[in-house]
Amino acid sequence: MAKLSGLLFRRQPCIFLLPIRFSIMSIAPQRSRAVFRKLEQDLVKLSSKPRAENVHRLRTGTRRLQILLRDLSPQLNGSQKKLLKLLSRLRKRAGKVRDLDVQLAALRSLKIPREPRRKTQLINELIELREEQERKLRNTADEDTVREIRKRLKRAGKNFDPKATRDPLVVAKEMLERINRQGAPLTEALLHQYRIVTKRARYAAEFAAPSAEAGQFIATLKGIQDALGDWHDWLTLTQTASKHLGEVRDSSLVAELHNVTGAKFRRAVAVLLQLQPKSAAGPKHPTQAPTRTAAKETPALTSAA
Repeated sequence: MAKLSGLLFRRQPCIFLLPIRFSIMSIAPQRSRAVFRKLEQDLVKLSSKPRAENVHRLRTGTRRLQILLRDLSPQLNGSQKKLLKLLSRLRKRAGKVRDLDVQLAALRSLKIPREPRRKTQLINELIELREEQERKLRNTADEDTVREIRKRLKRAGKNFDPKATRDPLVVAKEMLERINRQGAPLTEALLHQYRIVTKRARYAAEFAAPSAEAGQFIATLKGIQDALGDWHDWLTLTQTASKHLGEVRDSSLVAELHNVTGAKFRRAVAVLLQLQPKSAAGPKHPTQAPTRTAAKETPALTSAA
């Protein structure tokens, strides 16, 4: 029995109306097994040296496991709840390191002849912040904690039954339905919600068995995630630069970062609007990119980041 993804959104029209036909399917067993195995490997690497790639893999691995156990599985037992609690604490700490890695990469890629000293100053300050957060991450990922997480990971992987899970594509589409904002303008806060939920939906969909329709759906989500993630990375860097160097009137570097962030915002909006059916009243296109950051806004789904 096949379903059109668009039908799932008919009662609540939203921007994600994807004309793709899906067949009911379960989790690919090899993909679920790989999550447990790779996450354990990433824990070992992280405890030895929190390099940027190790931190990133740990973050994505913990998110995927969370989706697998919390969203795709029928229910959590006590040991699984404890495992996710331990991993959540570690993921949040790793997230602070990851944010700084991303900001450093973005800032180093920025080619601007003005204020080279301020750019160097900001890079050095970010490096110092990164070293501080890395020390805190090392303290969180101590030997006893890593040992307990690995033990619970092995137990959860051994007891996990892929046949008892929900359809990954159905779960992914349900996630997207939750951020329906019919007629709402695409503000920074709303884009932030799209960014988080699209990422979670992609991770859920990637557990599906390989197929042409699943591949197309995942590719679409990845395109959205990349555009929104790129915007958010530059937004975060701009907020950090403003904090350390002042506002636009105080620094040409900050002014340039605002310009780049505005361009990334417009591109993210364009990617989202490409998926909006012409007959549906989806989110309204903003007349221009926001000039202020969304630091004071608190999106409803921020905790899922």
